Amino acid sequence: MTYSQVKRRIVTWVHRYLANPLAKPLVGRIPGNALLETTGRRSGLARRTPIGGRLVGSTFWMVSDHGRDSAYVRNIDADPRVRLQLRSRWYTGTARPLPDDDARARLRQLPRINSAMVRLLGTNLLTIRIDLDSTGETVR
Repeated sequence: MTYSQVKRRIVTWVHRYLANPLAKPLVGRIPGNALLETTGRRSGLARRTPIGGRLVGSTFWMVSDHGRDSAYVRNIDADPRVRLQLRSRWYTGTARPLPDDDARARLRQLPRINSAMVRLLGTNLLTIRIDLDSTGETVR
């Protein structure tokens, strides 16, 4: 097993069992923090993942730390229709992985703390663009 594979397994475990359960209740309270809802590629169930990024106009930009090895990216590949919770509103949209985009340059345009963590923990950076198509509905 390569260094990159070991690192990805450890980081995935930390995200799944420690960081994400702690981050989900904080979505909307930390600038640049959002909740991404994809449809599970095998189960068809809604899957929610805390993410970091920035809204620019009607486009949300983010960088996946493990690229196509991230479960939510594989879900996006299977069904690009997603929901995104920003602050207290849900938006629908279409997510697109952009393998030709310079993910490291993109991180310089996104919130600093999240970008630093993605650079530190990431193994295969991949830019994701989410084009939002609604004005958002308030979370009840």
